[in-house]
Amino acid sequence: MAPEESVDTSRLLQSFERRFLAARALRSFPWQSLEEKLRHSGSELLLDILRKTVKHPLCVKHPPSVRYARCFLSELIRKHEAVHEEPLDELYEALAEVLTAEEPTPCHRTYLLPSGDSVTLAESTAIVSHGTTGLVTWSAALYLAEWALENPAAFNHRTVLELGSGAGLTGLVICKMCRPRAYIFSDCHSHVLEQLRGNILLNGFLLEPDATAPAQHPGHHTHNSESPVVAVEQLDWDVVTAPQLTALQPDIVLAADVLYCPEIILSLVRVLQSLSACRKDELALDAYIAFTIRNPETCQLFTTELGQAGISWEAVPHHSQKLFPYEEHSEMAILKLKL
Repeated sequence: MAPEESVDTSRLLQSFERRFLAARALRSFPWQSLEEKLRHSGSELLLDILRKTVKHPLCVKHPPSVRYARCFLSELIRKHEAVHEEPLDELYEALAEVLTAEEPTPCHRTYLLPSGDSVTLAESTAIVSHGTTGLVTWSAALYLAEWALENPAAFNHRTVLELGSGAGLTGLVICKMCRPRAYIFSDCHSHVLEQLRGNILLNGFLLEPDATAPAQHPGHHTHNSESPVVAVEQLDWDVVTAPQLTALQPDIVLAADVLYCPEIILSLVRVLQSLSACRKDELALDAYIAFTIRNPETCQLFTTELGQAGISWEAVPHHSQKLFPYEEHSEMAILKLKL
């Protein structure tokens, strides 16, 4: 195989691996590139794809939805049959295993990190479940995590408060890769909080019973001196009190994909104002809010409300490296606020 062709094949395998482990929509896979490769190659490429997807050790340990795996293998078989006359036994054996498997509870998605580590999350297979959208990972969380990986100094030895943590992707990436001193995940929905705690433990972190522990014990560390202090706080933006926010004392605040309706935006701005007022020192508090631009009017409302609240902001430049498999054509942004 020529060097250039080998690089192309490696990229194709990596694309299938990242998309499958994260259970991305099948339409996002590079099927056309695969068909072109199959016309000029034997079955080894398909066997490599099997090893990178349904037979991947992470997939075996933390499987995705059975339905998802079945649809993926069915499409893989169709692509093979369109090019080769002889069936590939390994493909049909993998499909047979999936057809007889029980649907796991919960289903998992795994996101690969540049270090070779990964973040595995239990997530809902439905966009809306238990009356909330917080049980899945949204694109802006992936986008914010990418930005964090390019800017680890923003989090190094600092206490981070994340508002609306959802499944926990952004925070777990930062905890594994950016060396924060402490990370406080937060959300308000009981099912989201239950899943969030499980995902934190699944990724090897211990949980502090009290989210104020980082502020009360600034020199405290967990079992591993390299690991941050990790806690989960139930924060309802409509009823959260000033003392509750004061006790957390973050150095930096994050949120991703929380700008989806006017009511939420107004509540978020009130919380940001309270966090600014609760500072025990005179240093400005940085906040980074990431969002997918679905409705420009919603984004305009947020910046207008920030201005009326006296909160200055600036757009963060788009980062260059795309590490996670989110929608290619989604327009996303991050605003840096000074509280």
